[in-house]
Amino acid sequence: MEKQEILGILNIDNSLYKTRINPRFANRKPYEPADHRIVTSFIPGTILDIHVQAGQTVKQGDALMILDAMKMQNIIKSSVDGRIKKIAVKKGDKV
Repeated sequence: MEKQEILGILNIDNSLYKTRINPRFANRKPYEPADHRIVTSFIPGTILDIHVQAGQTVKQGDALMILDAMKMQNIIKSSVDGRIKKIAVKKGDKV
């Protein structure tokens, strides 16, 4: 029995290509750009201190919190101007 080919269209730099699509590629999770409004930890660590409160206005570069990761204290800064909507962690939490 012959496998059925799945043909699809790939968009690479605004050029469309008709090609065979394998099942792993067809079932992949689509790319979603990161939400710049959400602060996430890319490495495991512990929250040492939180410098902001919910509702507070911050400017780009303002310190939000201190994250202890790999024996280093990292100051997490705001990447945009805005208002703190919610703080989902507390001092001592492991993230």
